[in-house]
This record gives sequence, structure tokens and C-alpha cells, in this order.
Amino acid sequence: MNVKIGSIALMLASIAAFPLVSQDWPMWGGAAQRNLASAMKNLPGSWDIKSGKNIKWQAGIGTTSYGNPVVADGKIFLGTNNGNPRNPEIQGDRGVLMCFREADGKFLWQAVSDKLDSGPDNDFPDQGVCSSPAVEGKRLYYVNNRGELVCLDTEGFLDGKNDGPFQEEVYKGPADADVVWKLDMMKELGVYQRNMANSSPVIWEDLVFLETSNGRSDDQFPSPKAPSFIAVNKNTGKVVWQDNSPGEGILAGQWSSPTLGLVDGTEQAFFAGGDGWLYGFNARTGERLWKFNLNPRNTAAENRNYGVATPVFSDGRVFIGAGQDPDKGNGPGVAYSIDPTKRGDITALGKAWQYDKIGRSISTAAVADGLAFLSDFKGTLHCLDAKSGKPYWTYDLNSPVWGSPLVADGKVYLGDADGDLAIFKAAAEMNKPLVIDMADSVYSTPVPANSVLYVMARTHLYAITANGAEPAK
Repeated sequence: MNVKIGSIALMLASIAAFPLVSQDWPMWGGAAQRNLASAMKNLPGSWDIKSGKNIKWQAGIGTTSYGNPVVADGKIFLGTNNGNPRNPEIQGDRGVLMCFREADGKFLWQAVSDKLDSGPDNDFPDQGVCSSPAVEGKRLYYVNNRGELVCLDTEGFLDGKNDGPFQEEVYKGPADADVVWKLDMMKELGVYQRNMANSSPVIWEDLVFLETSNGRSDDQFPSPKAPSFIAVNKNTGKVVWQDNSPGEGILAGQWSSPTLGLVDGTEQAFFAGGDGWLYGFNARTGERLWKFNLNPRNTAAENRNYGVATPVFSDGRVFIGAGQDPDKGNGPGVAYSIDPTKRGDITALGKAWQYDKIGRSISTAAVADGLAFLSDFKGTLHCLDAKSGKPYWTYDLNSPVWGSPLVADGKVYLGDADGDLAIFKAAAEMNKPLVIDMADSVYSTPVPANSVLYVMARTHLYAITANGAEPAK
């Protein structure tokens, strides 16, 4: 797909909350509204990893992979670790962003980041890059394990040129990344990231939005005044506006990603804070417009959930489920539909509906055809009426869910930690899913692009097609 068509699709997505129609999937959630719903057709309804049925190709990645794949510019980009080194000269624990050719899965280049000297408090071992990149034209934006917002040339050094002001790359071979600029959020903004950086950027006009992952350790809070939410000039890497609203209220870490939506003529940026509040800002100026408490009234401090999931903007509403660090395990959760037209503390006035029968969730919602699909960490998929919050059905996968449901081609795809991927009919009536063995944990969310479904398991990326693709060699 050419870049011009992809740019038009993104422009349309910025002015209306329709399901994604672009054939690419250039950022986490597909478009700036982050709704995990696609109008794409002819996606696979079954496949088999062992026989290769409907597997177009597969590619080895690291040994632990959380950075969901994105598809743009004829390439696939994803975050992983260095457990299976592509460069024999680069050994040991690293954060890695890999680039593959979309057509056949050929490895093209990688960006490799050293671990932080401060250790697991800021950069947990073997977790790699957890941010999903955002691609616009020939530029890619992601957050590496060191808490740096990085702008890369999508061609890497394959084109033989070193683009941008940054000229300090250590590795400059054809299989290495070409850095355009970097923003070190720990050094330049005083951020203290808890365990890892996780935010996936979103782009609007000349700005890149992200959460800084500022947090506290179990026994200290070094940077309560550091920004939690920032907007950065996409061309220079300079901070345009910043906000530290969660401040002293941060409960642990901040691992969500921002979302954009046009509300009454104003582009808003939605951020889920680590203090248990969801915030809405004027995307251009950084003015805080509203905040919403993600916990029912009188919730004890030790039981407060916060936003790990990414907010979703659909049909003028914001959808989100609340949760906690996965290390905290299961527990009571809550999901909301929120009206972002209100101002101030909109916890009461802005609540379209509240759903209390969901557990803690780190998963992003998918909203399509009047239905909202949300999964919780315990492993239950919930189907609700998107307008009223009325529950239609639930299904227990009996395994933790780290990723999120994808709705596309009349199906709901959802993977789990036990290595299964369930395919449901996207309907208000309950149906027994087809469950496919992926042979490894699926911590990511399936991605549709150009009539191919991409599923990233812990150690491999699979390109899957409908209608009997030849087995991969």
C-alpha cells in the first residue's frame, strides 16, 4: 500500500470515530482513536501452526515479546528482546525494535538499546521493548527500554544515508537503525520509570503524544513533580507541553498509552494516570479539560485501580477498563463509557455507564457495530452493549490475558498466556469459540493489515491468510 493512501486514511480517522479502513496498521490500535476494530475483510477463520495451513510466513523474534506489531510502508515493526540475537556481535540482554519486510517476513534491520545501569527498578531483565511504534511516512516513533522517545528512519541504514541531526549511532551497517533524534525522558525530564517504559506514541499534526512512565518504587518516590503526559514536536524531539497531574497520587507505575479524539471541534488527548484518574486535555495547548475517577466512590486506597489499558474513543465516548500491575494478580475491576464533552471533575456527570462485573484489566477495548468487547486479566472476555453497558455474555479462557480483543471481519480474536488464540463470532449472542494452539504464549494483540492477520507469540511472528495459503517453508 502506498504512503499517500495510508495518510488519507489516517486523516479521515482523525475526524470521525469509524472503524479503521486503511489497509495498513501504522500504530497501536490502528488509528489515533485506538479502537481495536477494523473494517477489513477476508481475514482467516482458522489456521494450524504445526502443518503450516494458512501460514503465509513466520519469523523468529526474541524470547519475550510485548511490543505489538505495526504495519506500514511495506514493513512490520515490533518490540522484543535480544534473546535470539540477529547480530552475533550484539549479545546479552538488550531492548530491540525489529523491522521485517511485509511481503515475506525477511528481517531488514533492528534498533538495539543497552539496559539501564540502575537495573530492574527501572529496566526489568529480559523484557525488551514494550512500546508499540507509531509510523507516519518515513518516520517511526517509539519508546525504548531506556525511557527514550526515539525517532527513526523507516529505511534504517539500508538506504545508505544517515538522516537527521543524530549522528551517534554505534552500529551503522545495513541491518541497523538510523536514528533521527532522541528524547531521554529520564535525563531531560527527571522521570523515574518503574520497572520499564511502556507507552506507545500517537501522532496528530506536528505532535507526538505519550506517557512518560513516571512512577515510584516500593520504598521511594524520586520524581513526583516530573511530567506524566507530554506532547513532543515530531520533527525536532522538543517538548511542546507537559503535565504532571497525577503527581504524588501515583500508586505504582504508569503503563498506559494516550488516545486522541475530536470532541465538539476540539482535538482532545486522553491519558490514563497512575493515580486512578482518566484525564482529557486540549491536544494543541495542553490545557486540562476534565478528569474522571476510575474507581467507585469510597474505594480504599490499597484497592484503587488505575489505567494500564489504553483509552478508546468511539462514537463520541471514551471506553476503558481499570486494572493494576499484572504482578498484583486478579481482583475486582470496573469498566466505563465516558462523555468527554463535560468539564472539570466529570466523574458523575460524564459517566455514560459503569460495568462492575469485570476483573482487573490491562486490555484495551474493541467497539464495533454497537458492541463493546473487553477482556480482563483473569481471562474473561465480556461482550456489552456499547451504548448502555448492558452485558450480553462472557467467556472464560481459563488463562491470563495480557493482550486485547481485535474485532475484524465479523470475528473477535483474543490470545492468552497459555498460548491459545480464541476466535469468536462478533455478535450479541454467545457462541463457542474456535481455539487455536499458537504453541507459545500470546501476550500481544492480533493485527490486521492488507488482508493478512499478524499474530505475535512470545518468540515468533506469524503472517496468516484466509483461503488456503501455501504452508510456510
